[in-house]
Amino acid sequence: MRIKVLAFATFREILGKEKEVDLPGSASVKELLEALAATSPRFKEAAFEPSGALRDYVLLMVNRKRIDPEQDLSRILAEGDELAVFPPLAGG
Repeated sequence: MRIKVLAFATFREILGKEKEVDLPGSASVKELLEALAATSPRFKEAAFEPSGALRDYVLLMVNRKRIDPEQDLSRILAEGDELAVFPPLAGG
């Protein structure tokens, strides 16, 4: 199955603006994030704690709706879904 990944701010610098990731059969949000981490050590370091847990500040959206990483990482993705990944947002 093919999932579109949109990356923003510093994650965009690491992953690029947009990419498509091929995953086997049914895969979860967590499995997609782990696949990205496996192909990019910089993303792994930026998005995950050394323990392997997703960093608290990472914001995720599936199909333009924010998800709660504590509850929704096990959400199964479908062909054509879109995952947006945001680092901490700050402004001034």
